[in-house]
Amino acid sequence: MTHFSWLDYTLFGGYLAASVGVGLFSARGSKSLGDYFLAGRGMNSILVAMSILAALFSGISYLAGPADVYKNGFAFAYIVLAFFIATPFTAIYMLPKFYQSRFFTAYQFLEERFSLSVRLLASGLFIFRVALWLAAATYAPALALEKVTGMPLWITILATGTLTTLYTALGGMRAVIWTDVMQLIVLFGGQMIIVFVAIGKIPGGLGGVWDTAMADGRLDLSLSFSLSERVNIWAVLLAGAFLHLVQMATDQVSVQRYLTAGSLQEAKRSLWIKLWLILPVLVLFYGTGLVLYAFYKTHGDPMAAGLIAKEDQILPYFVVTQLPAGLPGLLIAAIYAASMSTISAGLNSLASATVVDFKQRLSSAPEGTQAQQVGNARWITVAYGIIVVGLAFAVSFMPGNLVESVNTVIGLIGGPLLGLFFLGMFTQRATTRGALLGCLAGFVSLLGIFMYQNGVFTAVKPPMLVSFIWFSLLGTIITMTVGLLTSGRSAPSSGRHQ
Repeated sequence: MTHFSWLDYTLFGGYLAASVGVGLFSARGSKSLGDYFLAGRGMNSILVAMSILAALFSGISYLAGPADVYKNGFAFAYIVLAFFIATPFTAIYMLPKFYQSRFFTAYQFLEERFSLSVRLLASGLFIFRVALWLAAATYAPALALEKVTGMPLWITILATGTLTTLYTALGGMRAVIWTDVMQLIVLFGGQMIIVFVAIGKIPGGLGGVWDTAMADGRLDLSLSFSLSERVNIWAVLLAGAFLHLVQMATDQVSVQRYLTAGSLQEAKRSLWIKLWLILPVLVLFYGTGLVLYAFYKTHGDPMAAGLIAKEDQILPYFVVTQLPAGLPGLLIAAIYAASMSTISAGLNSLASATVVDFKQRLSSAPEGTQAQQVGNARWITVAYGIIVVGLAFAVSFMPGNLVESVNTVIGLIGGPLLGLFFLGMFTQRATTRGALLGCLAGFVSLLGIFMYQNGVFTAVKPPMLVSFIWFSLLGTIITMTVGLLTSGRSAPSSGRHQ
C-alpha cells in the first residue's frame, strides 16, 4: 500500500505546528481561572456553537461514523434526528439552571440542590467517563496514522496525546475554542474532498451511490420495538435523545462552553446554531460510509482481501490509496483535527472539574495568586494528558467497533449521571440519600448487563439483552426510579454552593 510522501509529511507537520502555535499565542491571555477555564466569559454564540460541535465531533466520529455505515448500513446514522428532541429540551429546561448562579462546572448545581457528596460523585463520574472517551479519541487518529505511515501504534498515540496536551495546557479554553474553529473547517473540507473523489470513480456518480444503497437495503431502519435489536426507529429517537442529553446537558465539556458565552441568551443561541450546523456535518460524514460502500463494491472490498484488519481503517485506507500526493497529508490532518479538538476540550474540562469541584471545594489551604492557580491548572491538565495516553493503549481491547465502544461508555456512566440531574432539576421529593442510591443502582445495573452480554459470567457469550444505544435511557430511568423510591417523604436537602 502507498504510504505518505514527503509532501504529505510536510503538510501534516505544518498543520500540527499551527495548532500548537495557536496554543502558544492564546497562553498570553490566561491570567486567571476565569480566563483559563471560561475564556473570560466573553465568547460570541457562533464561536461557542462551532466549539461545541468540534468538541463532540471527534476523530471517533470521523473514522467510526463512515466505518459503521460501511459495515452496518445507515440505520445508526438516523440518530441525528434525536437532536431535534435533545436541543430544545436542553435550551429551555436545563441551561437556565446552570446560568442562574454563574457556575464554573455543571456539578456545582448538584451541591446547591442536594449536597457536596452528590456533587463530588457526579464530578468523579464525569472525570472517569471522559477519560475513557478521550482515550478512544486519542486511539482513533493513531490507528489512522499507523495505517498510512507504517509507524508503530505506540508512537502515533504518544504523538497525538503529547501535542494536544501541550497546546491545551498552555492556552486554556481560549486556545481550545480557537483551535476548535480551525479544526472544524479542516475537518469538513477534508471530508468533502474524499466524497467528491470517490463519487467520481463510482459508475453513475451520486446516482450510483443511491442506487447501490437502495438495492442493498443500506438505508433501511427497523420499525419494531426491541431493546436487543442493534438499532431501530425507537432506539434512534428515544434512546438517541438521551444519548445526546448526556453530552449536551450533563457533560462539563459542553456546559463549560455554554458558560463562556456572555449571557444566557447567547448560550441558548449557540445551541440552536450548533443544531443547524451539525445536520449537514453529520449527513456528510455518515453519508461518506454509503459512498465508500458503493466505491468498494465496484473496486473490491479491502477487508475481504485482508488489506485492512478493522472497518475503522476503511477511511484512511481510501485516503492513502486513492488520493494524489499532498491530499493524504491534509486529510489525515483533518482526522487529527477532529481528535485534537475533542482531546483538548476534554482535558480542559477534566482540569476545571478537578480544580473547582475537588481542589477548591475540599482544600482549606490558601489558593495562592491568580498566576499560581493558572499554573496549577496547567499541571493538572498535563497529568490528565498522561493518563489519557495510557488509557488509549487499552482501547483496542474493547469489544465492538469504535461507535459501539464509545456509546457504551457514554451510556454506562452518563445514563446514571443524567438521572442525577433529572432528580435535581425536575423533582422536589428526591433527597441526597435517594440521589446517591439511585445513581449507584443505575451504574451497577448497567455494568451487570454489559458484563453478562460480553460473557464475563458464562463460558459462552450469551445473546444480546440490551443494545448499546439504550444504556443512557435505561440508566436514567433506573437512577430516577430508585432515587425517588429511596428518598422517603422528607423534604429535599439543600447543599451549600461555593
